[in-house]
Amino acid sequence: MDGRDLVRAVKDIGTERGRRAWLSAWRRRRADAVGLPRRGAERARVPGLLTGTEARPGGGVLRFARSELVVRVMAGGVVFWAWDGAGATPSYAVVGSGPEPDLRAVLEPDTGGGWRVVSERVTVAVSRHGAVEVRTPGGTVLRRESPPRWWEPVAPAGEAAEDAGAGPAGAGPAGAGPAGAGSGPAAGAGAAGGGARWVVRSEVAADARFFGLGGRAAGPRLRDGVYRLWNTDPKGGFGPGVDPLYLTMPVQMVVADAGTHLVFHDNCWDGRVVLREGEEGVGSGPDRPGTSELRMEGGPLRCWLLVGTPARVLQGWSGLTGSAAVPPPWALGYQHARWGFGSAAEVRRVVAGYASRGLALSAVHLDIDHYDGHRVFTVDEERFPDLPGLAGELREQGVRLVSIVDPAVKAGDALHAAGLTVGSGGAFVRDARGQEVRGEVWPGECAYPDFTDPEVREWWGGLYEERLAQGFSGFWHDMNEPVSFAAFGDSTLPRSARHAMDGAGGDHREGHNVYALGMARAGWEGLVRLRPAERPFLFSRSGWAGMQRYGGTWSGDVETSWEGLRASLALVLGLGLCGVPYSGPDVGGFGGSPTPELYVRWLQLGSYLPLFRTHSAIWAGRREPWEFGPEVEEQARAAMAERERLRPYFVTLAHMARRTGAPYVRPVWWGAPEDRRLRDCEDSFLLGDALLVAPVLECGADRRAVRLPRGRWYDTATGAAHEGPGQILLDAPQGRIPVLARAGAVLPVRSGSASGDGVELEVWAPARGRTGGGVVVRDPGPGFGAGVVERYTSRWAGETVVVEDESGAPVEGVVVRGL
Repeated sequence: MDGRDLVRAVKDIGTERGRRAWLSAWRRRRADAVGLPRRGAERARVPGLLTGTEARPGGGVLRFARSELVVRVMAGGVVFWAWDGAGATPSYAVVGSGPEPDLRAVLEPDTGGGWRVVSERVTVAVSRHGAVEVRTPGGTVLRRESPPRWWEPVAPAGEAAEDAGAGPAGAGPAGAGPAGAGSGPAAGAGAAGGGARWVVRSEVAADARFFGLGGRAAGPRLRDGVYRLWNTDPKGGFGPGVDPLYLTMPVQMVVADAGTHLVFHDNCWDGRVVLREGEEGVGSGPDRPGTSELRMEGGPLRCWLLVGTPARVLQGWSGLTGSAAVPPPWALGYQHARWGFGSAAEVRRVVAGYASRGLALSAVHLDIDHYDGHRVFTVDEERFPDLPGLAGELREQGVRLVSIVDPAVKAGDALHAAGLTVGSGGAFVRDARGQEVRGEVWPGECAYPDFTDPEVREWWGGLYEERLAQGFSGFWHDMNEPVSFAAFGDSTLPRSARHAMDGAGGDHREGHNVYALGMARAGWEGLVRLRPAERPFLFSRSGWAGMQRYGGTWSGDVETSWEGLRASLALVLGLGLCGVPYSGPDVGGFGGSPTPELYVRWLQLGSYLPLFRTHSAIWAGRREPWEFGPEVEEQARAAMAERERLRPYFVTLAHMARRTGAPYVRPVWWGAPEDRRLRDCEDSFLLGDALLVAPVLECGADRRAVRLPRGRWYDTATGAAHEGPGQILLDAPQGRIPVLARAGAVLPVRSGSASGDGVELEVWAPARGRTGGGVVVRDPGPGFGAGVVERYTSRWAGETVVVEDESGAPVEGVVVRGL
């Protein structure tokens, strides 16, 4: 408990909810004292020396004195390795059984007594002590993972307390010793005892930069520090200094001169990643490599690694963990949310305000205050007497209703009673003694569905029929880390709480991080069953690797500050590099009252992010543009109109994200990861291949420096051309932010007025002697159709810029800019 939590806890004693939060915290502590095994004396172990090998398709098994390692190179150059019998499945992240082994990759002796697996794209070498190296075909080491070290209980009296050579964590490889394989880091994983704690340390190039690990406020480049892998509601909002947040995952993208790789340690237990960037030697001094140390509290030690360009890496990651869901086109427009609308009349007032001012609005989100007593899947009939009628009325105006869905079910109500009849033991999480786990959430005392149970997921998915009948078109999952209010300690379920884990059994130490993923799956699959001809719109505050299959996410309760604005961009970029392309912040921050300048700058950033949504707390200032005065209203109008104009481009990016894994929002180094200056640029981003967006992230700024990748770029406001690579200084008055278009880019935009339905092509003139191009995907309708990819080329023909389709035929009606 930090000082802020202590002050809040003391204040809460005087409220009814505060007293219940104290009770909940003590109840959680008592449950863990009874239900968790106590850790006694432990000994550290390492694999020992290599004793034998066995070739298998794509690689083989390497046996060490105390452990064994499986290494496989898959089709496409994907690498998998695992210790002590841990397989690629079962996995909450990996789709199916994973890719097939590359039959051309064979296990063969390497120098120094080790072995290696050589393939077309990558070589994996294993030393005689168990270190794993991943090399480029040219022999450059991209990553070196030291032999793992794990801790296991000391055996009964008569056995040595610690094997010879197995010193404290961080020591070098151990010598040979008399222990059998199978007692290593994966042994017992998933059982009630939790398996062994373990640690692995990796080295990367001195020039490498780390990205990823889920949603991190201090990113997108992850500097030296400790990053926890435990989905957490940070309480009271967050800025760049708060970690962890709602959505963590053990996924790193590492970018270096030698190449890019993504590494995923497929383990959903609590853990910590300690990063330290390297330093290149000065003069004749040696380089100090960058390091990544992963410490896990249990579970299997298994790893996936992909190498190549950033685009190729994320395409492989998409193939491994599943393609991203495509939101319906309306969900790519501007959306307004508020905790505290309070009534149908207030919703109508706000929607009418947008309509009367000609401000585009796609959706309105209802928070927990539309529920009856904050209870999920209910409606306050007094405040919202005809919710289906309201939804139909808004839909006629082109505005959808989106509902919040929380996982906690009020104990004793009708939904809770229905859940008790699910399966053989009911739908809810239980403790080690078989008693239902209760927590404190908005409705009061609550039970928690176990989304790691297939029967519970099917039951929960069917409950969305009530939401659809109320007229809702989309859903946002909240409080699903999951949260249980607590006056002190961790605001979640007891670690001893039991989960089905899809038949494997386990406790909350293993189930916590995948809880929201299971909820998203339940909602998604239920909606598909209920409306099979309509793809769902669903996004979730928490989640884990692979969550893109079921929708996207948002920032959570980002603080209302300039630091919160910067953190918003960091989160979206970092999540995109972890395979979650659809995300966005609470524009304006969640809990405060932004100044007009901060509000405008946040709105301008949000207009170029996938999820464009304002949202605020019940006690926070308003977020409607006209509440900030006429000048801000006009500036907001310009940002929102540009988003509407670009909506066909966002549709294309959504479909391409599903096809290729490429995020809508990309770091500026995306196409040139070898450019070190671009690798360190964190205040700009690429929107697809065509646009470079440079938001204003500092108070009072009316100009800003912009780092350009190679090529010609046009300032879309002035038409001025700039040559990259290099840095330029651009005007950024409060009414707009710098946005640049790549020369030759062809992108789809909405034709005519912002309310028009037509799509036209906009091309930015290529440099003389060069060509350009772009792709367009027109949404195929409400279902799951892939959409046809249209490819276009731009070039100079004499003194005219022409655009041609794939057949070489010229395209009429193209808008040419940059001449």
